Amino acid sequence: MSLNQDNQDQEQQRGLQNRHVQLIAIGGTIGTGLFMGAGNSIHFAGPAILLIYAIIGLLMFVVMRAIGEMLYADPNQHTFITFISRYLGNRTGFFARWSYWLTVAFMGMAELTAIAKYVQFWFPHWPSWIIQIVILLVLTAVNLIAVALYGETEFWFAMIKIVAILALIVTGVMMALTGFKTAAGPVAFSNVWQHFSLFPNGVGNFVNAFQMVMFAFVGMEFIGMTAAETENPRKVLPKAINQIPWRVLFFYLGALFIIMTIYPWTKIPANQSPFVMVFELAGINWAAALVNFVVLTSAASALNSVLFTASRNFYSLAVESHGNFLKPFAKMSKNNLPTNAIFFTSLVVAFSAIISLIPQITDAFSFVTSASTDLFLMIYILTLAAYWKYRKSSDYLKDGFLMDFPQVAVPLSLIMFVLIYITLFFNPDSVIPAIGATLWLVVFGLIARLQPQT
Repeated sequence: MSLNQDNQDQEQQRGLQNRHVQLIAIGGTIGTGLFMGAGNSIHFAGPAILLIYAIIGLLMFVVMRAIGEMLYADPNQHTFITFISRYLGNRTGFFARWSYWLTVAFMGMAELTAIAKYVQFWFPHWPSWIIQIVILLVLTAVNLIAVALYGETEFWFAMIKIVAILALIVTGVMMALTGFKTAAGPVAFSNVWQHFSLFPNGVGNFVNAFQMVMFAFVGMEFIGMTAAETENPRKVLPKAINQIPWRVLFFYLGALFIIMTIYPWTKIPANQSPFVMVFELAGINWAAALVNFVVLTSAASALNSVLFTASRNFYSLAVESHGNFLKPFAKMSKNNLPTNAIFFTSLVVAFSAIISLIPQITDAFSFVTSASTDLFLMIYILTLAAYWKYRKSSDYLKDGFLMDFPQVAVPLSLIMFVLIYITLFFNPDSVIPAIGATLWLVVFGLIARLQPQT
């Protein structure tokens, strides 16, 4: 960890207000997977999906508390990956930085591809690559102008998602209280626990649901980096992170509970968004268009966060690098923004537009994006390992934003992340990406070993 980086990180613009971070924090816990993948998750695990969401939510809360405690101790850092270098060594940090940047960039490609598909819902004849380029240019401009504009954009993206879920929950409660009947029968809270079984479709599908839910939560750590961009991170960070469990309970578990209240879980199809079904049952015939709009804003929100987060990580990579190639990306603009890093990150994400023109490599693209998602698990494991080292270092802030029961929470979370990664090899849909992610771990891990240790 270099003093140069500390100094340059302090120069970055802190233009986010508390209201930005609080709403972004809420929106950050609501992924596209909830809107489009809830039906598939319920199909796999039935009502037990509530338990799985609660477990994964708790694991991610432990990760967020670890990140929050380290950022609170050193609020000058704008990315938690810095702590991996500081406490696990430069070689591990080199692996983590490049892995995380590439992982988030590929996540951006996936979201940009999804955005094009959502836009084609209304304009099926518009070429996918043109839609992607236009959207990418707009969001890149948002990130280039000022941190405050990024915050304002994310604020309204998050607002749309929140209103959609609140509308779902209110609609479902009103249906249940008024004895509303659908083609599948009466709307009742008892629909959730009728025919309950912990493994309704077998132990294998119950275990596979952990992977699906895990993928719905990746990227939650963006909240920590967003809070670092505020004028008073030590005040905003604890509040944003501590509210995560309540948001998971209300928005994820609440939405899933209401969905199964309205429609018996045994009859929910895996290939259809439950949100569309619920709003159609409520008499909103344009439900598909409504949900498509919500999912479009959700994907745009994710891409906006990708550009924000990945550019900060690439800036940090450039600051730490000794190579001439990365020196231009270690510079700040007159507005104290990592402009060159934002441009380069956008350029990498723009490859998705090129990929969309080559049908022959569509499967390869899906493989790479799935494998990159698997790498998030590795990053979370390294983050918790770095946190463990931090607790034993001289940097440890005894009166800081301390995690509760770390001696139990951290080891259990590490074990769970490892077990979830292992289960990827037993699912036909995830085994190839899991192998790809493991190859990356081995090959790039060996490259990282060749880096000078500091």
